[in-house]
Amino acid sequence: MAIDEETRNTIISLMQNGLDDHEIGNQLDISPYTVRAVRAHITMGTYGSSPTKSEEYIEAEEIRFGLEKDLQQALRRNIKQLEPGLSIIDNGKEHNTDAGFIDILCKDDADTTVVIELKAGQANDTGIAQTLGYMGALKEEGIEKVRGIIVAADFSRRSKFAVKALPNLKLVRYGFSFVFEDATL
Repeated sequence: MAIDEETRNTIISLMQNGLDDHEIGNQLDISPYTVRAVRAHITMGTYGSSPTKSEEYIEAEEIRFGLEKDLQQALRRNIKQLEPGLSIIDNGKEHNTDAGFIDILCKDDADTTVVIELKAGQANDTGIAQTLGYMGALKEEGIEKVRGIIVAADFSRRSKFAVKALPNLKLVRYGFSFVFEDATL
């Protein structure tokens, strides 16, 4: 969904007032992922370039975030496939911390809180920093035993090296398996 310039300007104004992506999305009746795409667009400094490029960029971001949302829903339905013993503790919605929204929050068999971060495409070292930020925010909330799992289609080489130094963070590559059934009447 492409957004018009007026909506984009309203989003920017609300961002300047300190509202987060979910609050802005609720107020404007748009997806928080659209807001996040505009935020990324501004951060990358592409705002103000040709409208066609802006709209294409926002659409591409919405598709990526849509895929992450689909991945999140599928994983929530099949969390034990990620790791036996995991149980979701976030009441079916992203958990809000001072560092941002955790995609899925779980507990494992050892009563350790598990932060699960999802990336639709390739994850890089910023995904690691994001996950570590969530883990640190939970520790600030008084949760002592915390670890993280990043689920992505693939990982940058640098992120694979970084995780070698982080025993409480794991990288997991996802894939798809299709099941077909006849739906003819």
